[in-house]
Order: sequence, then C-alpha cells, then structure tokens
Amino acid sequence: MKHLLSYPLSIIFYFFFVISLLVFHPIQWMALNGFGYRAHKKSVDVLQILLIRFLGILGSTVKIIDLNKLPTDRPLIIVANHQSMFDIPPIIHHFRKHHPKFVGKASLGKGIPSVSYNLKHGGSVLINRSNAKSALEMIKKFGEYIQKNNYAAVIFPEGTRSSSGIPKPFKINGLKSLFENIPNAFVVPITINNTWKITGKGHFPLGIGAQISFLVHPAVEIGDKDHETLISELESTITSKVILA
Repeated sequence: MKHLLSYPLSIIFYFFFVISLLVFHPIQWMALNGFGYRAHKKSVDVLQILLIRFLGILGSTVKIIDLNKLPTDRPLIIVANHQSMFDIPPIIHHFRKHHPKFVGKASLGKGIPSVSYNLKHGGSVLINRSNAKSALEMIKKFGEYIQKNNYAAVIFPEGTRSSSGIPKPFKINGLKSLFENIPNAFVVPITINNTWKITGKGHFPLGIGAQISFLVHPAVEIGDKDHETLISELESTITSKVILA
C-alpha cells in the first residue's frame, strides 16, 4: 500500500518542486541584478523554506538538533555526510544567518533552474574533480572569500551522495585547503540521516515517510591541530551517528 501511495504523492511533490524552481529562477535573477546580493539571498532563503515544506507531501519530516550558539562574526566550515539533494535546503535554512556557500561539482552549474543560478552567482564554488590542481586552486580562492566575509563554507567530503546511507570515506584535500585558508573558522560537523530514503531507490517514485534528521555536533576550532588528525576526528564524529536502519 505504501509503495502504491508513493506514485501519486511523488507526482504531486514534483509538480510543486519543479514549479517552485522555475518560478524562483527569474526571481533570483531580478533580485540579484536589480537589488543586489542581499535581495538575492532572501529569495534563496524563501525557496528553501518551500522546498522543506514540500517534503511533507511525501509524509516526510525534518528535525534539526543543534545546541551550538555560533557567532556571525567568525567564518564557519560546515562538514557533513551526503545522502541526497534534499540535504541542501535544511542546511541553507538553518544556517541562513551565516550565508552558507557550497563546494559543489561543476556539472551542477548548468541545467537546473534556480539551483544552478544560485550556485553560479550566490558565492559557491563549482569544481572539476578530474582536474585536482585547478579544483584546489578554486577552493583556495573560495576559502579566502569565506574568510574575508565571515560566511559559512559547506563541504561534503565523501564527494558523492550515498544512495544507501552508508558513509563513504572522506576525501581530505578539499577540507585541508579550507582549513589552511580559513584558519579562524569554527568547524561544524553534521550527521545527516534518512534523506537517502527519498531517492535511494530512484527518482520515481520517491520514498515516503522518511524521518529526516540533522544532528549538528559541537563546533570545534582549527587552532594548531594537525589537519589530517582533525579530519579523521570529524569523520569519526559524523559517521558514528549515522543510522543505517
């Protein structure tokens, strides 16, 4: 019965999801070109609220647990496991006061209404993973931008999404570059659970009834810690709370 119900609910979800991306694409363009960065950011923030609420159509819930009280006059490096495209809206919404910007793959910079526009024009960095030298240089400049503006850099060190929820090994070079170029950042580890259940078996029909959670662990400072040791500790912290059931 649940599987049969997923078909009509997926159609309804995609209707609102696609319409919102199509509508907010020109809204973002007008906001950025007519009124500047802050107006564009506001349009992106509103879109994330809608995308999160649309998950309710699928009977899914989103819970964020965060006891941190992070200042907005220090940059952040947000590090999380990656299970689905639905990891993104709750992070943008929850950390909206910190202006989250993403390290993403170059292919996301074209063809996706609203999403591609925001990634290309909202301050994120899109890298070509097949060119490691160029990618690290771009991440270096991105880190300097985050440092200068006290924004939040968001990175998924697994590199690709886990369609089963099982964490993949962290790739360390991108994180090391961010640590080197944002030395006074608070590093915020996040464990994401159950977004994979929406798209784990494909994009149609979508999974329904997922109890999605974001556990924001206590922030740590980079200080003079060995970067590889710190990454290993972050990976252990994040993956230890992944729920595989």
